Amino acid sequence: MNFIVTDFAKRLEKITLKPESFKSLSRGVERETLRYQKDGRLATTPHPKDLGSAYANDWITTDFSESLLEFITPVSTDINTLIQQLEDIHHFTQSKLGEERMWPLSMPCYVSHQDDIHLAQYGESNSGKMKTLYREGLKRRYGSLMQIISGVHFNFSFPESFWDALYGEQSEAERRESKSEAYFGLIRNYYRFGWLIPFFFGASPALCSSFIKDRETKLPFENIGQTLYLPFATSLRMSDLGYTNSAQSSLRIGFNSLNEYLDGLNTAIRTPSTEFADIGVKVEGEYRQLNTNVLQIENELYAPIRPKRVAKNGEKPSEALSRGGVEYIEVRALDVNPYSSVGIDQDQIRFLDLFLTWSALSDSEPMDFCEQECWRENWDKVIASGRKIGLQLQIGCKGEVLSLQDWAHRVFDELLLIAQRMDSVHGGEAYQSVCNKLRTWIDNPELTFSGQLLADTKRLGGLGKVGCEFGQRYSEQHERHKYTTYSQEIMEQEVQRSLEAQRQVEQSDTLNFDDFLQGYFAYLDQ
Repeated sequence: MNFIVTDFAKRLEKITLKPESFKSLSRGVERETLRYQKDGRLATTPHPKDLGSAYANDWITTDFSESLLEFITPVSTDINTLIQQLEDIHHFTQSKLGEERMWPLSMPCYVSHQDDIHLAQYGESNSGKMKTLYREGLKRRYGSLMQIISGVHFNFSFPESFWDALYGEQSEAERRESKSEAYFGLIRNYYRFGWLIPFFFGASPALCSSFIKDRETKLPFENIGQTLYLPFATSLRMSDLGYTNSAQSSLRIGFNSLNEYLDGLNTAIRTPSTEFADIGVKVEGEYRQLNTNVLQIENELYAPIRPKRVAKNGEKPSEALSRGGVEYIEVRALDVNPYSSVGIDQDQIRFLDLFLTWSALSDSEPMDFCEQECWRENWDKVIASGRKIGLQLQIGCKGEVLSLQDWAHRVFDELLLIAQRMDSVHGGEAYQSVCNKLRTWIDNPELTFSGQLLADTKRLGGLGKVGCEFGQRYSEQHERHKYTTYSQEIMEQEVQRSLEAQRQVEQSDTLNFDDFLQGYFAYLDQ
């Protein structure tokens, strides 16, 4: 792929003529965090009742386990508001945790045994039971430890003025097609250049030895007591030890168009797995997983980015995309930021604004499966050795290579052009400041999150000590916090609303669970 992007400048100029395009970017955050005890061990208590229904609370739920909290913000066009929402949610949650705290790292705290990890419970409705059964399948397929790794998902979309500037007047159908095509162009460039995210913001160069107990690994770990680390690693969370699925490596899902992506996804959810068939579905009257396919449901597809559309009630993600095209994208490559009390900070958001805008405006040639594999190899290199100065990355399948530093600087030359225009719209120099700061990290990787965290791990004598020290500091910070966007009354109202919503769903069920599942998966036979 050429570094001199022929049409980038023209597209950027078009957007600049409609400055509101840079003022109305939509963002939302989903932040995961484990509840833990003061001694650094995983909390084994149920999801606190005072937080409402994990099934129906709009802001506070659980992910894989009862101890894995997930905080969800509404969509916002203002970065300050987004961070304030997260701060308010964290404050309310901490006020309901008693002596427990929220783990500030992606890699789990000390887990003595996998049986300590209790599956998330969502009540007695058929849909609630299905959510728990899906997690039972994940546990039997991959083990529970992998599933309690925490991350941050960043949801992002451009305003209509952005598309107006690029495409002019269009019919509804034309605009839907243009947006989907552009978002898939963004996704392809994200695969090509998105290794920048774990390079800068990867924050899992180390893990607790309990995490890989009884697991084989060929990685040349060094240790600090019970902490294992790789000297130049950025994000072990995204490595083969982390949140990945080797069973999906044979899936061929393309990103050249919405139809190609949906075809690949629909094939994947219908592909039988001999390995998972050995687990069984319902054995001696008890369900073990939803089905024996490579993917039980679409959400099981692990990817560093996903095209998304808000689904209607009862609609599956692929059905929503097929109906209305791509509405937004979900960035899934972010580790929890250990230097932020809410797991992400404003500089990261501004960088993502710049990078995702650049990915959409830059040329993005179709990507075949050979090129996909090349870029995956680059990601793997950065994940395991990204802070090694001069690390060589391959350019597509042509055998050309370039150092990470050279490549990153070339990207930043164009990111800075976008930053200048965004700052002219917002006032100040916040975007340029982020560009200039991160640019110094390119040549001094110890300034990155992973570099800082590994230094702190060595200084304090282990990852557990880092987590406990940071966790205590943030716990006290959350307790002192004063509401800025929400209020105690609003948060309590959502608790009660969620409990009532769960009750209503449970009371409205008319099918038994077997029939419910049969109906839900009837589409697989079509």
